[in-house]
Amino acid sequence: MKRITVLIIAFAFALTTANVSAQGVTVPRTPSPAAKISQTIGISTVTISYSRPSVKTREVWGKLVPYGWNVQSYGAGKSAPWRAGANENTVIEFSHNATVEGKPVPTGSYGLFFVINQDNTGEVILSKEYQSWGSFWYDASKDQLRAPIKIRDNAHTELLTYDFINMDKNSAELVLNWEKKQIPISIKFAVDELVVENATQQLKGSTAFNWQGYASAAAYTLQNKVSMDQGLVWIDQAIAQEKRFATLIVKSGLLEETGKGDEGEKVRKEALAVATEGDLNNYGYQLLGQTKHDKAIEVFKFATEKFPKSANAWDSLGEGYALKGDTKNAIASFKKSLSMNPPENVKANSEKYLKQLGAM
Repeated sequence: MKRITVLIIAFAFALTTANVSAQGVTVPRTPSPAAKISQTIGISTVTISYSRPSVKTREVWGKLVPYGWNVQSYGAGKSAPWRAGANENTVIEFSHNATVEGKPVPTGSYGLFFVINQDNTGEVILSKEYQSWGSFWYDASKDQLRAPIKIRDNAHTELLTYDFINMDKNSAELVLNWEKKQIPISIKFAVDELVVENATQQLKGSTAFNWQGYASAAAYTLQNKVSMDQGLVWIDQAIAQEKRFATLIVKSGLLEETGKGDEGEKVRKEALAVATEGDLNNYGYQLLGQTKHDKAIEVFKFATEKFPKSANAWDSLGEGYALKGDTKNAIASFKKSLSMNPPENVKANSEKYLKQLGAM
């Protein structure tokens, strides 16, 4: 009778630790619920699918999760790393080729494992065999990557949690937080290369039938100083469809950055000649953001010549002079703006600067 009771309990546990049995209905997974977290880095996505055990007053490190290679791999009959969660493999998926802890990892899905040592050192392991249950059938010959890691002390986290921190344009740290430890792994993508490769493919499809696709791809190469020769090809294709300020000014920048300054200046003047007031204003502030004060003032002055009755053009010119430190011309420009009955936002900006400059 006792053996039957044990079997019934074991069967019930098997049903509750899976969301659905072969012939059963979907029920809540207990006690370690399933979870998924995704993060975009550049244009790439990293996704973690895992189960979340709780501490529940248990001694986790060295007991529940043994130190070193001491998790019994029942199917293989040898020790194995920790499955980095509960239930099935913790699975990490990369949408593009990545670099993990400085080592290349191809696009795809991998089982995520950790080795935890008592001295806060360890290893991260990515296994090409990611559809197994836990570590029971871990096979070292299927490893895609092994890399040493440093484990950090951390505030208490009751429920095992993955997160992404320390993000920048190309990279992030994936961290596992549980009990009082944080286990980090660095993930990087060659974002600029991926963007250019992706743009090349997109511009073989429907995106190629509008100038904005070529222009945005070319603008990316200019802004990030990458594949600018290809950027020049793209911007010429954009100009062939739509010759306007937005396309011409990108070509001007690319020519300048690739050592063709005289040609770039010629195209820049062509761009300014067809610019709207909004184009000139935005371009001037873009130059101010790059601390190119003289070039910004040149653009703002051109705007006041082309749109002499625009209070906003004079206000922007005043701001250019003010940021350069030319107080006299700044005051004159702001007063000119105020003399033209400007909109409230322009009036407020001119008055603010005049007060700062001691002219009100």
